[in-house]
Amino acid sequence: MNRAQKKEVIDGLTVQFNESSAFYITDASGMSVADVNDLRRVCFKKGIQLKVAKNTLIEKAFDVSDNDYEEVKKLLKGPTAIMFSQTGNLPAKVLKEFRGKDGQKPLLKGAYIDASVFIGDDKLEDLTKLKSKEEVLGDVILLLQSPIKNVVSALSSGGQTIAGLVKALEERN
Repeated sequence: MNRAQKKEVIDGLTVQFNESSAFYITDASGMSVADVNDLRRVCFKKGIQLKVAKNTLIEKAFDVSDNDYEEVKKLLKGPTAIMFSQTGNLPAKVLKEFRGKDGQKPLLKGAYIDASVFIGDDKLEDLTKLKSKEEVLGDVILLLQSPIKNVVSALSSGGQTIAGLVKALEERN
């Protein structure tokens, strides 16, 4: 790989690190070419970008990107594949599903999700349970709507008067 090609890889990785809210660092060593291709296919279908690059190039991309990746740099040992996603829990779900019941590959070295770092393959289960931003926003909206729905239903059941509302609230307690 010549200097221009290396610069192109570093620039591409830097853009992806800056634009992605989440990325997972994995180790796919020991997997067959067919298995890696299957993983790439699954990732593509789910909207996850899977990139394989040399650790030195990834480290240089970390150095010129906008965020601080010092903790993540420590994970760059051995073969490395990076999964980029806009949803924090999606790569974890894909890894868990891809492994199946008895599979152990690819290994999760670590994950970077909205400035939080998760290190180790044992964190995979926890990462699958994380809620995405959309799911959290939906929960908040649901919580905000429920008191309003109660007031509206109390008003409509009580003849839409203040006395009816007070009576409905009294009956509730």
